[in-house]
Amino acid sequence: MDDFYHALKVSPDACTGCTHCMTACPTRAIRVRHRLATIDAAACVDCGMCLKTCARRAIFVEQDDFNRIFQFSHRVILLPTVVFGQFGGEVSEERIFAELHAMGFTRVVETDRAAGILAAAMRDYMARNPHRRPFISAFCPAVVRLIQVRFPSLIPHVIPLKQALDLSAIYARRELELAGVPGNEIGVFYVTPCAAKIAAIKSPVGEEVSPVDGVINMDFIYNKVQVGLTRHRDQPLPPAPDQEFLSPESIAWTLSGGEAAAFEGRCLAIDEIHNVIDILEKIENEEIPGIDFVELRACDHSCAGGALTTNNRFLTLERLRARARANDGRRREAPEGIRQHDAFLRERAPLPGKIFPRPIERLDEDMTVALEKMQKINRIMEVVPGVDCGACGAPSCRELARDVVLGKAKLDQCIFMRQALLREGLMTPAEAIEMAERTWGKGRFGENK
Repeated sequence: MDDFYHALKVSPDACTGCTHCMTACPTRAIRVRHRLATIDAAACVDCGMCLKTCARRAIFVEQDDFNRIFQFSHRVILLPTVVFGQFGGEVSEERIFAELHAMGFTRVVETDRAAGILAAAMRDYMARNPHRRPFISAFCPAVVRLIQVRFPSLIPHVIPLKQALDLSAIYARRELELAGVPGNEIGVFYVTPCAAKIAAIKSPVGEEVSPVDGVINMDFIYNKVQVGLTRHRDQPLPPAPDQEFLSPESIAWTLSGGEAAAFEGRCLAIDEIHNVIDILEKIENEEIPGIDFVELRACDHSCAGGALTTNNRFLTLERLRARARANDGRRREAPEGIRQHDAFLRERAPLPGKIFPRPIERLDEDMTVALEKMQKINRIMEVVPGVDCGACGAPSCRELARDVVLGKAKLDQCIFMRQALLREGLMTPAEAIEMAERTWGKGRFGENK
């Protein structure tokens, strides 16, 4: 299987190896080597915790070149609901739609427009597969990857369906093709609130190619809209023919509890990656029986707390709830809207391929050798201090021990071990400084003489 695509990158010029990202990473995917944070591609799930934690902005998220949209004569932008929550009440939805058209998009589609169709497809799947309980939502790609690398035994519980983002892309493309537009002239671009969705589009799980052509970071779009709002402040508002009023249920779909509210039985809604890990451990150990459905989101308050959002998540929630109240009782969708393609989209909702386990690097393929290495790790744990200080460039003593056994580190990277070696005369001060510099870079410990 191909490696995961990862949207999170480290800037060597900005990183100082401060370890904040290393200690925050929930999958222990980060090490500090030569004064630079490095991300283990096998363990990273693109949850964005490192991005949120980095005070120097040394970790960043790649996105497609915005000008790529102009390679297509028909340019569709897919918006998650949380985009509208980034703007204050003085900015109308109509104005946001108008600014998106002004920057070059020919069609604006809200992804959560497909939430009702997806919910129906999920209920069908759950009714056909009652033995798969508890059902786990596939909404959050960071959670799906987390299950692949840390909880592979739970993969059969993940509902193997495309998400509202994918169904909206398929819908937008189908509408244009039915109108006679050649497929190669249609470009579909998604505005993402997080790094995980970029990774999911670039290397989708359960299918070979995403129906989305490119990804634009939400903070980038937000800033472009704000510039347009200032530039066009006194100009008349053009019509927005593609604007439709979403139901309160669709608006809530990307927020914590939005999915869980659509299903019957005992449903849990969990957000923030460490809480998610705790619940997955309990499910795996069968500690909480009787659960029917679990909604899991890596970000605090779900997409409202995405790493690429620009506004306070609590204000975002307040604005979206106000939008839901305003839309309640309005015309839910135009007759010619997405519901016209209900049967077509539900047929395409199942993932064409399987979700495979992607375990973090094993100690060894040979079980006997792996057991021997595990015994070595346990022996190392008897001599290291167990304080998990991170000064060795690994997030914990056990991770250092594992790295040593795998040949990725040396035991004398531990400052306590170096002190013992110095005390016994088995290492010179110059050697100790040289070893420290392999982790923290030259120049931090004075001259190595």
